[in-house]
Amino acid sequence: MAVSVRITESRRIEFSANEVTGAVGDSLTVLPIVVALALLTEISLPHVLVAFGVFQIVWGVWYGLPMSVEPMKALAALAIAGALSYAELALAGLVLGVVFLAIGTTDTLSVVERWIGEPVIRGIQFAVGLILLETGLSLAAGDVALAAVGLAVALAVIAFGYGNASALVVLAIGTGITLWTAGFPAILFPGVPPTLALGEALTWSAADGIVAQFAMTIGNAALATSLLFADLFDEDVPADDLATSMGVMNLLTVPLGGIPMCHGCGGLAGKYEFGARTGGANVILGTGYIALAFVTTGALVAAFPLAMLGVLLAIVAVSLGANVRESSNLPLSVGIGLLALVWNIGVAFALGICVYLLFERYRRGA
Repeated sequence: MAVSVRITESRRIEFSANEVTGAVGDSLTVLPIVVALALLTEISLPHVLVAFGVFQIVWGVWYGLPMSVEPMKALAALAIAGALSYAELALAGLVLGVVFLAIGTTDTLSVVERWIGEPVIRGIQFAVGLILLETGLSLAAGDVALAAVGLAVALAVIAFGYGNASALVVLAIGTGITLWTAGFPAILFPGVPPTLALGEALTWSAADGIVAQFAMTIGNAALATSLLFADLFDEDVPADDLATSMGVMNLLTVPLGGIPMCHGCGGLAGKYEFGARTGGANVILGTGYIALAFVTTGALVAAFPLAMLGVLLAIVAVSLGANVRESSNLPLSVGIGLLALVWNIGVAFALGICVYLLFERYRRGA
């Protein structure tokens, strides 16, 4: 039996079995990435989970649609790889919060997007996938036997036709190992968020992260998500509205211990594929995140097996990097990704834009 509350004529909040399964769809990449950040950086996982939970609920109620709320993956990947400190990660989130709030409220997104180009965005996605894969393989090498178990489980899940859930299943097994070794935690209040030393975060690394994430967010979190709402739900959710909500979300949560967050077409597609059709999936998932925050402790996070985490990151990396196949200029996108991996993601982004604009000028003049 479903309980439904109508927001507008076509948007609503519904609580049903489909909304429960659909809620899982947006957690497939969120949980592996935030667990990795908690293990390898100074973030507080309980505070991060509360932030995700609150804004899952807020945007579910606001839009009446299964709006995705995900980590900003370029920044997360750089932090996981050790290229960004916690302070640099937070500063980047705040800067992007201001930028996207300004862009969204002035309706300038289409102008900005025209200069970047789809192949450049795909290239940055590929770069992030390569960075995550490199980190994942490094972690998996620490305990090859355990990593092999995780990989075997993931492949078995894929073989049975549930490829989208493979990372979540591996995460569940890693959590089971953690509970076995560390024991079940008591219920605890998250407490005071970590202190931010933003004065130390004004670095070129932070600037590189901001540039790379800007490209991904424009393409994946704003424009592609807006298009997917039109395709799947026949709903008009303007990209500038999404930019505004992302700006608000980051400016409110990062100072309180959250991490940079965005919307994303991957999370939206995941929710839809698992059955979600309303904002009810957000309310269900948000409540789950908040409940999880009260039983997550530092000792529990520290006990999570790093080799299993490496498998998780590899799965997420392959899923994200595979999007490069959809590029309208595959050599350019692959080149951007490889240059970012071996040199610098910000430089790769800037050079990628230059090459893209020159190619477009040549193509139109031919």
